Amino acid sequence: MRTTLKRIFTIAWKEVVHMRRDRGMFPLIFIAPIIQLLMFGYAATLDVENLPTAVYDQDETPASREFVGRFQYTRYFKVRYHVKTYREIEDLMDRDRIKVAIVIPVRFEEKIKQRQRSPVQILLDGTNSNTATIAMNYARTITQQYSIELLRHEGSVVSVNASVLNDSLRVWYNPELKSQVFMIPGVLVMILLIMTMIFSGLSIVREKELGTIEQLMVTPVRPGELIVGKLLPFIVIGFFDVALVTSLAIFFFEVPLKGDVFLLFGLAGIFIMCTLGLGMFVSTISRTQQQAVLTNFFIVFPSIVLSGFMFPIENMPRLIQYVTYLIPLRYFLVIVRGIFLKGSGLDVLWPQVLVLFIFGVSLLTLSSLRFRKRV
Repeated sequence: MRTTLKRIFTIAWKEVVHMRRDRGMFPLIFIAPIIQLLMFGYAATLDVENLPTAVYDQDETPASREFVGRFQYTRYFKVRYHVKTYREIEDLMDRDRIKVAIVIPVRFEEKIKQRQRSPVQILLDGTNSNTATIAMNYARTITQQYSIELLRHEGSVVSVNASVLNDSLRVWYNPELKSQVFMIPGVLVMILLIMTMIFSGLSIVREKELGTIEQLMVTPVRPGELIVGKLLPFIVIGFFDVALVTSLAIFFFEVPLKGDVFLLFGLAGIFIMCTLGLGMFVSTISRTQQQAVLTNFFIVFPSIVLSGFMFPIENMPRLIQYVTYLIPLRYFLVIVRGIFLKGSGLDVLWPQVLVLFIFGVSLLTLSSLRFRKRV
């Protein structure tokens, strides 16, 4: 047993020495995760704020100005233009200077005082359907809140879609609907996938490409000891990345961690089993590092797209939804977001954990058998 551990740690130290000599490896391991986290935390945001807005106020009364103020003094809309015709709105939208236009009809204040319905018009640039949908929901919420206040004080409904039921609207787990809270736990999963799967696979392929894998096999080191020794440094790197991203998420981006951090690390170990198994499998079907990179890209990109990282699985075609069940990333995303945002434990997450464990054991076993056969 002692001899086996000594051989494993010798192979692991060999891998560490090789990474230390490769000057380009350390930035990829330690700096790349931080850059990816900052990119997705700040740049790849789904929030919509400061939308350039034009106002066509045909009434020009205190009531109409108050209504415009409801839009102007929020972080969602930025009133930049006050126009006099529809033609000006069309021109501004054609030039991509505005995304939203608010049109207030004549007799707006008069109808309010007479307790009559006075609709307003919201024009949206639908070029970006996601932005338009979010802006429409923001505008609808503002008009409904304004209408509800009038309903309470004057007893009349004066805006489209007014409903007192909106007062019961509540958002759980992410009350402010910040995309960072949704994205950053997913970034943890993505970074863990890339770092452990790609680098571990390339490490083994590099030995094959240089012809040193045969030299290692004729030493007293057994195939199993070689595999564990080669993968051990990347297990450590994987846990380091989990700690790094989790710390930045909590203390820098202020993403709440409502669950057990030790449970997060434990289940991350199961996911690392899956990614290392995938990395080994890629190494068995690749003869060069270039082939391994392309194969990894073929696996990683669909995994990210189909895992629910950015796009809801429920919106995908039914056939594609069935395909997502074969992607380990899907299950770990549910686990990480459940621990971060909902404080979920094993009593809730055990189905995902069980599937992930089966994937991990199966991938490691099959990849190990294929690795030994090929060598």
